[in-house]
Amino acid sequence: MLKIGDFSKLSRISIRMLRHYDEIGLLVPENVDNFTGYRYYSEAQLPLANRINSLKEMGFSLSVVTEILKTYDDPQALKQYLLLKQSETEDLAEKTSRQLLLLKSTINRLGKDENIMEYSVTLKEMPQRTVASLRGTIPSYDKEGTLWEMMMQELAPQNVQYANPCNSIAIFHDKEHKEHDPDVEIQISVQGSYRNTENVVFKTVPPVLIASATYKGSYDQLSAVNQAVANWVRDNNYEFADAMFTIYHVSPAQTQNPDKLVTEVCFPIKKK
Repeated sequence: MLKIGDFSKLSRISIRMLRHYDEIGLLVPENVDNFTGYRYYSEAQLPLANRINSLKEMGFSLSVVTEILKTYDDPQALKQYLLLKQSETEDLAEKTSRQLLLLKSTINRLGKDENIMEYSVTLKEMPQRTVASLRGTIPSYDKEGTLWEMMMQELAPQNVQYANPCNSIAIFHDKEHKEHDPDVEIQISVQGSYRNTENVVFKTVPPVLIASATYKGSYDQLSAVNQAVANWVRDNNYEFADAMFTIYHVSPAQTQNPDKLVTEVCFPIKKK
């Protein structure tokens, strides 16, 4: 039998945690002295301690570890737990990667421009135009490219002629920011008459008054740009009137360098 201190050293689990594991029934001492209350463990319990350590290092909570250990000898059940944790960890890694990119790009801009949070807002009217339009629900905002791929495939057989300027626009129809399944419409300005396709509709878009701000660089600036537009709308006695949209003057389809992207954020507005 091993005293709790010896078992702690061999299992690499602190005495405090061993006592907690005992309290929750996760790793119970093989024997407890009735007079002294001392806990004693056996060498045969070391594999269980190792399993607990391994599962914790994978990121499982103690409550889940308890559930896993009930079916630890079932490879298929264990595999399902591991696959679920793998998916959760990959999602977290992606989120962390985006956060790091935002931090690095902001730090980089701080070194180049002391006024990175200031953007120029313009009041203008978008003229009437003919567009090819495709609207759909996508898994997330960063999957917008799937809509553009679908549009290009369906327009190709008709040899569509694009207008000058050829505005490539994404309209975000939801009344709120959506974490999943946003409703997005893409438009591209065209000249001439064409047949509607399975997913693409040709239509005339009426003129619209907008407050817009154009910025160069990666999309992680979007929140700051939105704030600049919101402040301008408030200060000039306007209010938002319709779904916001973006114009891609230089899009990811044209450059893989995020520093060269040029985007215009547009908010339809009206006087209060």
